[in-house]
Amino acid sequence: MANLEDELASFYDLQAPQRAARNPQPQRIQRRDDFAALLNSEDRTAVLEIGTGTGQDASALQAVGLTVSGIDLSAENVRHCRERGIDAHQASLFEIPFEDHTFDAAWTMSTLLHVPNARFDEALTEIVRVLHPGAPIAIGLWGGPDIEQHLTHSDIKLKRFFSWRSDDHLRELLEPHGTLERFEIWPDSDSDSELHYQYCLLRTPNPNAP
Repeated sequence: MANLEDELASFYDLQAPQRAARNPQPQRIQRRDDFAALLNSEDRTAVLEIGTGTGQDASALQAVGLTVSGIDLSAENVRHCRERGIDAHQASLFEIPFEDHTFDAAWTMSTLLHVPNARFDEALTEIVRVLHPGAPIAIGLWGGPDIEQHLTHSDIKLKRFFSWRSDDHLRELLEPHGTLERFEIWPDSDSDSELHYQYCLLRTPNPNAP
């Protein structure tokens, strides 16, 4: 995975300025608002974002009173986040630099699609490790046909690894890690791609729940 992560870090280092100027899709903003409302209703305040990018979502969550820490492979993304006042760390999601049961919730958009199927379970296990039992995890992915491949960006000639998953396959991969409370999809409105966006709300196990 190290080479895949190095490739991703290099790509997003170069893309950081452009991505900092992008606006999230309206559907993503709505789910983010819903997630913040859920956390408020459950008195949850400490959120981990996995794959912070340049910090748009973390900033929005902080603006409604949540405390956000984040990790990202890209040093440039981390720099942008810190300039926004976000507690961001350059780190792999396979080695999250926080103690067990640190956070009340997790948010990760368009990040786990860069994780091979063979390591998806390992990634989710590490995310669950740093959450309190019963914590919600909001997960967003581009999915569609079950395909794993490298793609090279036409402008900067750097590769990224992608794992696109069918809805049934994604459900199967998430099932061992909690209860799927929400699963929604919407099409890619910017292209004729077969891909669509998958939004999941996964509730981690809580052995102390009544």
